[in-house]
Amino acid sequence: MQKVLAYILTPFFYIAFGLCLLIFHPVQWFCHRVFGYSAHGKSVALLNWCLMRSTHFLGTWYSFNNPHEIPTNRPLIIVLNHQSMYDIPPIIWHMRRHHPKFVSKIELGKGIPSVSYNLRHGGSVLIDRKDSKQALTEIAKLGRYIEKHSRSAVIFPEGTRSRTGHPKKFQPTGLKLLMKQAPSALIVPISINNSWKMLRYGKFPNGVGSHITFDVHEPIENTGDLDILVAKTEKTINSGIHSFA
Repeated sequence: MQKVLAYILTPFFYIAFGLCLLIFHPVQWFCHRVFGYSAHGKSVALLNWCLMRSTHFLGTWYSFNNPHEIPTNRPLIIVLNHQSMYDIPPIIWHMRRHHPKFVSKIELGKGIPSVSYNLRHGGSVLIDRKDSKQALTEIAKLGRYIEKHSRSAVIFPEGTRSRTGHPKKFQPTGLKLLMKQAPSALIVPISINNSWKMLRYGKFPNGVGSHITFDVHEPIENTGDLDILVAKTEKTINSGIHSFA
C-alpha cells in the first residue's frame, strides 16, 4: 500500500521540486549579478527552504537537532555521512548563518537549474573524482577560502552516498586537506538518519513518510594529530546513525 501511495504522490513532488529550481534560477542570477554575495546567499537559503517544503507532498518531515552554540565568527568544517541528495537542502537552510560551501562532484556543475549556478558562483568547489590532482587542488582552495572569510566547508568523507543508510568507511584525504588549509576551523560532525528512505525504491517513486533527522554533535577543535581527529569525527558521526536497512 505504501508503494502505491508513493506512485501517486511522487509526480506532485517532482512538479513542486522542479518549479522551485526553475523559479529560483533567475532569482539567483539577479541577486548575484545585481546585489552581490549577501543577496545571493539569501536567495539560495530560501530556495532550499522551498525544496524542503516540496518534499511534504511525500509526507517527509525533518528534525534538525543542534543543541550546541556554534560560533559564526570562525570557519567551520561540517562533516556528515551521506545518504541521498535530500541531505543537502536542510544543511543549507539550517546552517545558513555559517555560509556553507560544498565539495561536490564536477558533474553537478552544469545542467541543473539553480543547483549548478549556485555551485559555480556561490563559493563551492567542483571536483573530478577521476582526477585526484584536480580534486585536491580544489579542496585546498576551499580550505583557504573558508579560513580567510570565516565560512564553512561541507564534506561527505564517505565519497558516495549510502543506499541503505549504513555508514561507509571514511576516505580521509579531502578532510585532512581541509583541516590543514583551515587550521582555525571548528570541526562540526553531523549524523543523518532516514534520508536514504527517500530513494528506497530508486529514483521513481520516492519513498513516503520519511522522518529525516540531523543530529549536530559537539564541535571538535582542529588541533593535534590529523589521523586521530578524523577517527574521532568518524566515530562521533557513526554513533548517531541508527536507521539503516
